[in-house]
Amino acid sequence: GGDELEPELLLQEARENVEAAQSYRRELGHRLQGLREAQRQIKESASQTRDVLRQHFNDLKGTLGKLLDERLVTLLQEVDTIEQETIKPLDDCQKLIEHGVTTAEDLVREGEVAILGGLGEQNEKLWSFTKKAAHIQLDSLPEVPLLVDVPCLSAQLDDSILNIVKDHIFKHGTVASRPPVQIEELIEKPGGIIVRWCKVDDDFTAQDYRLQFRKCTSNHFEDVYVGSETEFIVLHIDPNVDYQFRVCARGDGRQEWSPWSVPQTGHSTLVPHEWTTGFEGYSLSSRRNIALRNDSESSGVLYSSAPTYFCGQTLTFRVETVGQPDRRDSIGVCAEKQNGWDSLQRDQAVCVSTNGAVFVNGKEMTNQLPAVTSGSTVTFDIEAVTLGTASANEGGNFKLRL
Repeated sequence: GGDELEPELLLQEARENVEAAQSYRRELGHRLQGLREAQRQIKESASQTRDVLRQHFNDLKGTLGKLLDERLVTLLQEVDTIEQETIKPLDDCQKLIEHGVTTAEDLVREGEVAILGGLGEQNEKLWSFTKKAAHIQLDSLPEVPLLVDVPCLSAQLDDSILNIVKDHIFKHGTVASRPPVQIEELIEKPGGIIVRWCKVDDDFTAQDYRLQFRKCTSNHFEDVYVGSETEFIVLHIDPNVDYQFRVCARGDGRQEWSPWSVPQTGHSTLVPHEWTTGFEGYSLSSRRNIALRNDSESSGVLYSSAPTYFCGQTLTFRVETVGQPDRRDSIGVCAEKQNGWDSLQRDQAVCVSTNGAVFVNGKEMTNQLPAVTSGSTVTFDIEAVTLGTASANEGGNFKLRL
């Protein structure tokens, strides 16, 4: 029967080869997609950078043109002012001399007539002419300024400004091939995402970071954090919705922000913690994550609306205000909802009472915490602890420690 086996084996091998080829093709497809994204990132960021550069230099040209025009107008006005102020006294002097010339011409004409008349009956004329001539001071001449003492305008224009500006312009602007900070990881939390980022350029000293996010459906980013930390928890995240995050930095002593990091997409599958609605003794905030005890008679335990707390997480309560203390008042976590209790100081629960006493399964422990006051925070950690080397069939070989 050796003959029949071989076709079987052959078929089997062929099937395996087809499967291998399919997964190989799939893998190559993924890589092609990755390559396309990389190409798109280069091309899009390059074209965006070109636009930014063109716009900036156009603006600069416009502003520089305006500044030069303004300066020219100022200098031309200065020339006008000097010209007008210094020409006025010369004009006045000219009028004076022209008047003198006219007077002298009249006098010459009158004198010649008088002389022509001789001494006879014209005596009257000679007499009045002589009197007139004596009256006009023929020896008083107005001062005419020397050319040395009169303004001679000129413009001092120094080409060194070009060298100064040229040096500045040749150093102006730089093109960076990658932003100095990148997002390192996104960690999901109930109703939130922790964003961590790091510096990727060693020569860059960051003074502040700036984190922005947006829903993938929105087209504009908003600031959520500005400061010197390298991680931040972004809250009010809707579960199972994609969000994009990007970060940039400000260099030491600089005003302007660096380019944005490559946006990273993240989401949280963990629903935010909310209190159960419709419970008489408490009023809830709009996001149902803040509860305020009201004056209603009924008291009891207010539970979260779903068991949203899992192993490996931390759960923090913050106390905003406190009223009259009651030793049964406590904050805690429990394995399941049990109605009818007026406190979590019961079995299958761990809680801290307002005076700082710790209760486990309803028994008070010896360790005492500070009393809970306005502004206190209480954090619970839960982890799995392995117990000894009990074999699997004996049941639980680990338990939760809270």
